[in-house]
Amino acid sequence: MTQIGKPPGDESQIRHGCEQVDCPPASKPWVLAAAIIGSSMAFIDGTVVNVALPAIQADLHATAFQAQWVVESYALFLAALLLVGGSLGDHFGRRRIFAIGVALFALASVACALAGDVRQLILARAAQGIGGALLVPGSLALISASFPKKERGRAIGTWSGWSGITAAIGPVAGGFLVDHYSWIWAFLVNVPMAVIVLLIAWRHVPESRGGEAARAGLDLWGAALATVALGGIVYAFIEAPTQGWASPAVWGALFAGIVASAAFVVVELRVRSPMLPLSMLRIGNFGGANLLTLLLYAALGGGLYFFPLNMIQVQGYSATVAGAALLPFILIMFAFSGWAGQLVDRFGSRLPLVVGPSIAAAGFALFAVPGVGVNYWTSFFPAVVVLGLGMTITVAPLTTTVMNAVGPESAGIASGVNNAVSRAASVLAIAVFGVIMAWAFDAQLGESLRGMGTSAETTAFLEAQRSQLAGARLPAGVDAAAAAALRQAVNASFVSGFRWVMLVCAGLALMSAFSAWVLIGRGPRTAPVSAGG
Repeated sequence: MTQIGKPPGDESQIRHGCEQVDCPPASKPWVLAAAIIGSSMAFIDGTVVNVALPAIQADLHATAFQAQWVVESYALFLAALLLVGGSLGDHFGRRRIFAIGVALFALASVACALAGDVRQLILARAAQGIGGALLVPGSLALISASFPKKERGRAIGTWSGWSGITAAIGPVAGGFLVDHYSWIWAFLVNVPMAVIVLLIAWRHVPESRGGEAARAGLDLWGAALATVALGGIVYAFIEAPTQGWASPAVWGALFAGIVASAAFVVVELRVRSPMLPLSMLRIGNFGGANLLTLLLYAALGGGLYFFPLNMIQVQGYSATVAGAALLPFILIMFAFSGWAGQLVDRFGSRLPLVVGPSIAAAGFALFAVPGVGVNYWTSFFPAVVVLGLGMTITVAPLTTTVMNAVGPESAGIASGVNNAVSRAASVLAIAVFGVIMAWAFDAQLGESLRGMGTSAETTAFLEAQRSQLAGARLPAGVDAAAAAALRQAVNASFVSGFRWVMLVCAGLALMSAFSAWVLIGRGPRTAPVSAGG
């Protein structure tokens, strides 16, 4: 689940995002409802699709790496265009851009449901990501523009509470739809939600634009280069296990991604209004907090992408149970986020940002322990709880550190940058971890088949199925005992890859703790401001 828990900085974007407009009191509940339902659409799609992936893979006869693209095409465009999506609202009207994003998201959801093959689904998911990049910052900006500062705290609390409910029930409801109906309903459920949001926006949400931001200019070159940079690198790592690293397409994509990354840096240093102000990264606490975010959210998004696949394809649980497997994580964060928000006041920034990721590293390490055919409560549940505790200790202090590192005039930009960094980290990690998974899976499967003394025909058949990972089919005609042994070998091979991925995640979490120890509280910083979220 690549987007479990809200990314850091969402509440801060609401609090510091934009200038207030005149919003009649009777319209404010409607504005809040539109923002909650709109952001929930994007959030649900960021969590439930992983639960539906095994069914999608089987129904559309997709490889495991094509299934990766189903997630990555959405997350890539959302991450790359998120910052410019907010700027478009400042220029052309926040309600207008938000409504366009909702409509595009809904139309793309219909296209996902109607997809006849995995390539069509991937294209539709990319369109969903573009719609999400317009509606996500727009939903936050609507609250910021429509509620005066003295009322924003309550509005933020309401939005956060409903976001927590969405986080809890979204994956479970998605799994239920997959188990009892079809994976297409995980997408079609967005359509009635979008209709409700568009009606509310048309009748009750006032239009607003950014004053200074609207005159500053759009960083379209930055958005295009960010998309090419992420897309090229992601393509290379996802396609390398099937095409091989010697493939011209893989090398070409990797080269394009690296060149676009360098060009992005040059453009951001020269453009009048950059989507990513690189000068902010020289602020010690801000740069350190974003490095921590990059490492920790790479571990979180990349590692937990494989967790539902393990639960469903290897452990044999239903999609509903797999959707509920991370509920303890969400409930821990929801229950203790207020307590965690006070840690910076009591201990400063560095200590919580060292302790929290360190505990998260222990949680990732616990995920590497279970084998095949385990009981959730005695195997994965302790890992989920420890990881949830570590992230709870981290997220609120991380957001506060980001906000305190800059002045009030830059608070909205700072929170938006940190939010985008967390999403980009997940996009890159899923692609890179796919290579690790494929390497470990292939090595373990080859060793198991040699140890079992399988025939050349059976070995060749399973070698051809490697791109399916745990979804690999078995050759026809083998007896029940041989089939059980082969299935065990396939499942054990996936677990081998899963363990490697989780140990890498533990290493990334420890590196994020180390980065906090070295960088947080030691560099130049501006006068502190309240983060409020």
